[in-house]
Amino acid sequence: MRLRWFAGTLYTPPVPQGVIVVSDAHLGFAPESVTRAFHCFLEAVPSLGDHLVVNGDLFEFWFEYRAVIPRAAFSTLEALAAVRRTGVRITVTGGNHDRWGGEFWRRDLGAEFHEEVVDLDLAGFKALVSHGDGVGDEPGGARLMHAVTRHPLTARVFRWIHPDVGLALVRRMSPFMAGKTRDQAVIQRFAEQQADYARRLLARRPDLDLVVLGHTHRSALIPVGERRWYLNPGAWMDGYCYAMITPEGPTLERFETAGTTK
Repeated sequence: MRLRWFAGTLYTPPVPQGVIVVSDAHLGFAPESVTRAFHCFLEAVPSLGDHLVVNGDLFEFWFEYRAVIPRAAFSTLEALAAVRRTGVRITVTGGNHDRWGGEFWRRDLGAEFHEEVVDLDLAGFKALVSHGDGVGDEPGGARLMHAVTRHPLTARVFRWIHPDVGLALVRRMSPFMAGKTRDQAVIQRFAEQQADYARRLLARRPDLDLVVLGHTHRSALIPVGERRWYLNPGAWMDGYCYAMITPEGPTLERFETAGTTK
């Protein structure tokens, strides 16, 4: 934080009030340029707002062991720790690729971690935040992965596998279990199902102002009544997408950094 002197008085520039929402970076699967751009983005976060929400699938895979962390995630975790040291609040929600977390995020990084759905106050708006997997009619492989990652025995069993073996196994299985598809019609149908889910939820819960989802890699900002919205920031890995929420409302954004290309 820069300090300036005015007329003999120490002046600290005001902290911008706003919430930054980002999801689906899939670091570890996306090209290295995406990771570099994300680290540049994290450096800029304190100048953008005072609360960072990472809404699932930050990593292609994350598992919280008791004594080790995945080596490939180290530089990103350090960049997040640097953001936290500036005083920016960090909230992380689990995605279908990185739901197995908790104590490390809270104790070592000082972030809030939620495996599933959470209600948050975001810039004065009451918001329901969830990664969004499992909302619509997904392929069978994705449904299987949801069931496996949510079962309480899965993490206990996986923890007994040596990290080198476990992570290698996940790398081989992930493309099949995640139900990845390039079929744009399938993706569009699921994105529409998410929007319908958000509309129904807002109708059922008049206390909510915002429903924030990710997962589809499709940006969306849909008004649902007066100062109420469905928001999906899109995927960071697809064009450095993110969203801002200020007291004026949410907006969709793209991060630009010189010298970083996909």
